[in-house]
Amino acid sequence: MASPSKAPVRAGSAADPKVPRVIARNPRARHDYEVLEKWEAGLVLTGTEVKSLRNGRASLVGAFGRVRGGEVWLEALHIPPYEPGTRYNPDPLRSRKLLMHRREIRRLIGAVQQKGLALVPLELYFVGRHAKVLIALGRGKKEYDRREDIKERDARREMARAFRRR
Repeated sequence: MASPSKAPVRAGSAADPKVPRVIARNPRARHDYEVLEKWEAGLVLTGTEVKSLRNGRASLVGAFGRVRGGEVWLEALHIPPYEPGTRYNPDPLRSRKLLMHRREIRRLIGAVQQKGLALVPLELYFVGRHAKVLIALGRGKKEYDRREDIKERDARREMARAFRRR
């Protein structure tokens, strides 16, 4: 008797809940900020926001984290309204609470109070059925830092090209 064949599991599908399924990335975050530490946080959402995210509709451009009243909030995350939803769809740019452990929040409060540090969302994704955001503590880069990064990246590319030619 033949054994049943196993279908390949797609990353982030319901069959493989441990693999994250990325919804949105913030490409400007690593360009504008030097990432010091990263945390994964849950997101408090309404039903229609979750449906909109499952359709892959969100934008992290311009989003930032803020510590308010001992809680961490994500501001300016744009989740467009779910089209089949009712007139009670929430505001696309509303503040959304992040779910983190108390000790992580205390550490964030201390770090954000230092001069020049900000909370920057890097990715928005699903792990199983839960929406998560990868949030980073970042220090703003100066113009010369950005130029230095570009020079290093170009030098690595040139070295890789030289090795391929040989």
